[in-house]
Amino acid sequence: MTADKSKAYVLWFKDVGIDDIHLVGGKAASLGEMIRALTPMGIQIPDGFAITSNAYWRFIDYNDLRDKIRKELEGLNVDDIEDLERRAFRVRELIKSGEFPPDLEEEIRKFYYELGKKYGMENVDVAVRSSSTAEDLPDASFAGQQETYLNVVGASSLLVHVKKAFASLFTARAIAYREKFGFDHFKVALAIAVQKMVRSDLGASGVMFTLDTESGFRDVVLINAIYGLGEMIV
Repeated sequence: MTADKSKAYVLWFKDVGIDDIHLVGGKAASLGEMIRALTPMGIQIPDGFAITSNAYWRFIDYNDLRDKIRKELEGLNVDDIEDLERRAFRVRELIKSGEFPPDLEEEIRKFYYELGKKYGMENVDVAVRSSSTAEDLPDASFAGQQETYLNVVGASSLLVHVKKAFASLFTARAIAYREKFGFDHFKVALAIAVQKMVRSDLGASGVMFTLDTESGFRDVVLINAIYGLGEMIV
């Protein structure tokens, strides 16, 4: 791990927490809290690492994308859906066609191989989970707007899906939402949680809420669960 965590490109979940949302996003920060709090109790949580907002900006700047993205979004009218979709597609293609800085690629590969060693697998299967640095704010919620990719196997495939996740910060929906609420596109970054997949075919997937999502009643724990992967309930 980088001596100064604030400058790191990649961090293990165990090394991050709720105070690091600006660095690893809400999802990865929460996973870090869970691992530190629940693992000592014997509760098994799939391990992994966070690709930080530093890595996102390093990738964007290495490929000189800021001005190109600004140019694509200049004069955008989000009510013109067809134009919004075209511009969003072009921005995503710019990001997906970018190259990783060698130092960043090396760091991601290193953490991926170390995760594989922990599970005794040369090419460990992982989920690539977007973790925006602005997922849940008091006056806005960005959760669910970016992409997550499941069953990613191999370091090269991981790198491809990291770029896809970075690019998903500029879906038409995400762009329109930021425009509507007055958020600067360059004040929001995308971190990524890379987490070991679990055998959902041997169990179930679920989401737990600490309130009733229909009424807002807080004195209840609500769990939605299905067999297999959880894509249908998230």
